[in-house]
Amino acid sequence: MMGNEQILVGLDIGTTKICALVTRKNENGKTEVLGIGKAPSHGVMRGEVANIDKTVQSIIQAVKDAEKQAGVEIKSVHVGIAGQHIKSMQHRGILTREDSQNEISKEDIKSLIRDMHKLAMNPGERIIHVLPQEFFVDSFPAKSDPIGMCGSRLEANFHIITGRVAAAQNIERCVEKAGLIMEGLILEPLASAASVLDEDEKEAGVALVDIGGGTTDLAIFQDGIIRHTCVIPFGGNIITEDIKDGCKIMKNQAEQLKVRFGSALAVEAKDNQIISIPGLKGRPPKEISMRNLANIIQARIEEIFEQVYFEIKASGYANRLNAGIVITGGGSQLKNIKQLVEYVTGLDARIGYPIEHLAKGYNDELKHPMFATGIGLVERAFKEEARTSIKIPVKTEEKVMVEHAEEEVKEEDVIQEAKTRKVNNWWKDMFKGIPDWLMDDNNEDFKD
Repeated sequence: MMGNEQILVGLDIGTTKICALVTRKNENGKTEVLGIGKAPSHGVMRGEVANIDKTVQSIIQAVKDAEKQAGVEIKSVHVGIAGQHIKSMQHRGILTREDSQNEISKEDIKSLIRDMHKLAMNPGERIIHVLPQEFFVDSFPAKSDPIGMCGSRLEANFHIITGRVAAAQNIERCVEKAGLIMEGLILEPLASAASVLDEDEKEAGVALVDIGGGTTDLAIFQDGIIRHTCVIPFGGNIITEDIKDGCKIMKNQAEQLKVRFGSALAVEAKDNQIISIPGLKGRPPKEISMRNLANIIQARIEEIFEQVYFEIKASGYANRLNAGIVITGGGSQLKNIKQLVEYVTGLDARIGYPIEHLAKGYNDELKHPMFATGIGLVERAFKEEARTSIKIPVKTEEKVMVEHAEEEVKEEDVIQEAKTRKVNNWWKDMFKGIPDWLMDDNNEDFKD
């Protein structure tokens, strides 16, 4: 904390990098990034922790760099979770209210959400998020906000996201071993959506595709509501592996080729442009044409987006995505990927940059889509803090003085006062009903 400012830290534990972002909100409600820390990720595979010790070392390095840049001590973080184990399902909840005359309150909605957390899961699975979609009051649609309405029956459709208990526990153990407290666990596609999508896109219908190192995350929004989520176990690393195997070169060389010269459209690459790769141990250099490199990349990108489009069609919203597809994550920086995605899916596409909610004057480094998840983690955390924060009224000096004065009253005076009040009330109650009793037309003793 700096003065009265609230500092939140997002920790993105990815397959290729671990990133820590120290942020705060300015007076205009925009997010300011105070510090950035990055470290190579050596203990994560396809979005899941595979080696706790290596992951802890990377977390410590990233957090230390972020602390140094921001000038604050980091004690707690908001962490993302992804991986092939992530699943989603739809469920309907019903709450029968005892008093239909009272207005529906936040507590009624919280009660519905608590009931969803009691659903029976498969062994080894846990609920990560319970996201309300539509509400119904006495079978009448109330959209997303039934608070203030009256009714005896409150129903809601929920989007429930589940994951493996062990995967979540491994993340928490890594954070604890790094000397930090895990404040919240957030699904990474939801975090990325919070940083790169605007409300108009969510209302019109949009599919967010986050291409990370080990996984590709999908989140579909329509009418401003989350409709479908899934994690595809392919990402940028598998493209690097394809280049390594196809060109017979080292992995680090394949990664550099992908980043510097990679293109998702082979027809846009020139066949007469040759890249020379240094040979190993005195061997002659290896020559690779730009066209061959693009062919390898295009084949894998097409496969990934064919699976993405299959998930979009399976969700039932393929014809309702008026805002098309937004691509983000490190893999979105491949040349011509937008054109290839539009060709494969038939939907409009754009590259999503995580600057929607950032304050002016942000670091140019943050324009990179690789920071979409990290920035989104703190955006969702800020919203959750604002939603759950309760203002407690502070006692004034005058009220405190009155309370102390009351405490000094003798016990005998209190007992005597209570006895006097009880006697007075008894006499009042005795005579109070006499006129009504005499004038009562329903009294059988006075009827003719």
